[in-house]
Amino acid sequence: MSSARQRWLEAGVAALSEEGSAAAVRIDRLAARLGLSRGSFYHHFAGAEDFKLALLDHLRDEQVTTFAGVAADGRTGDARGAKEASVTLISRLGAARSDLRRPRLEAALRAWALTDSDAARTQASIDENRLESIRAIWRQVTDDEEEVRLAALLPYVIAVGSAAIMPPLSDDDLHRLFERIITLVPDDRPQEGDGS
Repeated sequence: MSSARQRWLEAGVAALSEEGSAAAVRIDRLAARLGLSRGSFYHHFAGAEDFKLALLDHLRDEQVTTFAGVAADGRTGDARGAKEASVTLISRLGAARSDLRRPRLEAALRAWALTDSDAARTQASIDENRLESIRAIWRQVTDDEEEVRLAALLPYVIAVGSAAIMPPLSDDDLHRLFERIITLVPDDRPQEGDGS
């Protein structure tokens, strides 16, 4: 991808995050933000719809890759390692200035998804990929798929809700909630025939 095209996409992400609305992702506003001409835009994109789809793909790839990278570090193959991975992932979800916690962008993309089917598909893909990353960690702790599903949903729903609640949940409160979740993670996976 050309660096100019990348700059347009990054400007779109920044505008969406800062202004909290898809209306911020207009060609004229982005051109002014970048100090580039509209001609530069049309050199890289066929039009507003092409840019929107490229921006949504960029957001999905960025969100999924970052989250999956952190979660993949937790696939150790043992329950104790899974607990540590869960603690790390949950802590990063709740950490201020974390690459995983971008509440303004999260809220803006979710708001956009309410009125745009392409944004809705992107958000659904992001959610499913993130949840699968968390489920992969929990599968090291239990073979019960329903338990895996619920254990993955709990921290994720809290993280998503923290971006949507008004007034926004403070970083300290979110961190304390995640500390409580961490205590729910079992220390060891029951072994077959141990009576657990």
